[in-house]
Amino acid sequence: MDNEILKYIPQRPPFLFIEKIIEKNENSLTTSLFLSGEEDYFKGHFPSKPVMPGVLLCESAFQTGALLMGMRGLSADQNKTALVTRIQNAKFKNIAQPGETLIIKVDFIEMMGPAAFMKAKISTTDKTIMTIEFACTLVEQ
Repeated sequence: MDNEILKYIPQRPPFLFIEKIIEKNENSLTTSLFLSGEEDYFKGHFPSKPVMPGVLLCESAFQTGALLMGMRGLSADQNKTALVTRIQNAKFKNIAQPGETLIIKVDFIEMMGPAAFMKAKISTTDKTIMTIEFACTLVEQ
């Protein structure tokens, strides 16, 4: 687990769906997650042919987006949390299975008031798993 991830987002295992930072710059962030097959959701999500649930794929993109916001200094105020407020154009192109390493790339599009608009692509070395556009808004907590 990359400690820089834990520094910027509040999620913790077992609800943390990113584990390494692969590449970062001001407007994009790439993280990864290795699917060992031991994750609890695989036990019940098609046990004979395990598949990572689409909602958890989305969550890995959202967590990478929140991490990008934190690294950009957009959520530096400890009383504010980045929460997903819009999801658009989610396209599931392939399935994610045990033994694969997911590569989660999020691009920052623009900031409008307290909302950051982003787009994400999740892939493996040989296939695109999903693409999605989303917004996170900073809210008081």
